[in-house]
Amino acid sequence: MSLEPFTDDDPIFRRESVLRDTYTPETLVERDRELREFQNALKPVVKGEVPKNIFLYGQTGVGKSIATEMVLDRLKQDQENFDDLNVEVTYVLCKNLTSSYQVTVELVNTFREPENQISGTGHSHGAVLAKLWQHINDIDATHLLIVLDEIDSVGTDDDILYQLPRANANGKVDPNNVKLGVIGISNDFTFRDQLDARVQDSLAEDEIHFPPYDSNQLRTILHDRAGNAFVDGALADDVIPLCAAFAGQETGSARQALKLLYKSGDLARSEDVSMVEERHVRAAQDLVEAGKAKDELEALPSQSHLTLFAMLRMADKGLLPARSTDIYDYYDRAARAIDADVKSIRTIRSRLSQLLMKGFLKKTQRNEGLNGGSFFLYELDIREELIREVLQEDDRTKQLFSEGSKQSRIR
Repeated sequence: MSLEPFTDDDPIFRRESVLRDTYTPETLVERDRELREFQNALKPVVKGEVPKNIFLYGQTGVGKSIATEMVLDRLKQDQENFDDLNVEVTYVLCKNLTSSYQVTVELVNTFREPENQISGTGHSHGAVLAKLWQHINDIDATHLLIVLDEIDSVGTDDDILYQLPRANANGKVDPNNVKLGVIGISNDFTFRDQLDARVQDSLAEDEIHFPPYDSNQLRTILHDRAGNAFVDGALADDVIPLCAAFAGQETGSARQALKLLYKSGDLARSEDVSMVEERHVRAAQDLVEAGKAKDELEALPSQSHLTLFAMLRMADKGLLPARSTDIYDYYDRAARAIDADVKSIRTIRSRLSQLLMKGFLKKTQRNEGLNGGSFFLYELDIREELIREVLQEDDRTKQLFSEGSKQSRIR
């Protein structure tokens, strides 16, 4: 078979990058209330005062990170209108950072050149904190805003979430040098409730909830993007309403709705037709649905990945369903095998609950009478091959599958 020559002719898309995850829109549609709340929470900064600590929460795909980027970009742009105001922003994605120590190391390294980075081992937490305070005190700015995205990854090891918001008040960072504020972003609705009461009080001075989008809101968002993404007349009238309805009923995620619209257009283009129709949306929905579970698994924090590995190993041995205490034993061995922080059984039970809510596990109750009591048994409710594939692609857990690794101890 001979190859056809490449051509830039495209009967469907004008600018398909507008529908991709990497695209940042100029405006955030259907989030006026949340943007107003966010800007209002930052008012102390433009008045030269110590910032509030802000906590944003809501499921994936509802605009938290984009809103943060937009609001902080606008703040940095508008600061030129205020005398003696110089705002710096430091951003850390905490997805694979499972402890306060790791977050602190990452923060220190954001202030250092690549050749002067500190390693993730070999330092006491106190020594790393001291380096962090020194770096913050030395910056040439009136204000520093530290954004911690996906902060739920640290679980209950929340010391850094206590230290940072109180750094000015506790004298670690001189407010006459730098006024420090923290913006925490979490996909986990229950995360705040797991924190120490002192951390809750200091981290969440101002809370902003990003609820799921409904179908009407998703329709508006899709219309907004489609105008730039598609050739005029390339979408049948029922395409956007159907994409919005599917995503609104299932997730309320704009990311999911945009992915569905993009895949629908891609299917139409592959057929070399000039219009996206309802049948393309329905076919795309089947394909997107198949990939959604993998996306959700990939987005889980490291401790949840380790919990799933423990259950995968138990499944291989025919040991599921199992009690949380037995799962914890396998989790403990897996975490130690890759030198990850070993969390408490309370934290892993919380991870099991979250995996249950996402539909990756199922739970049954067993009652063994007066002597045995009542307890829950957990088992996997998703294809083991998919879990294995995701964990083998993850930078940390893939070590557990390599030949000659410490995983041989996990029996």
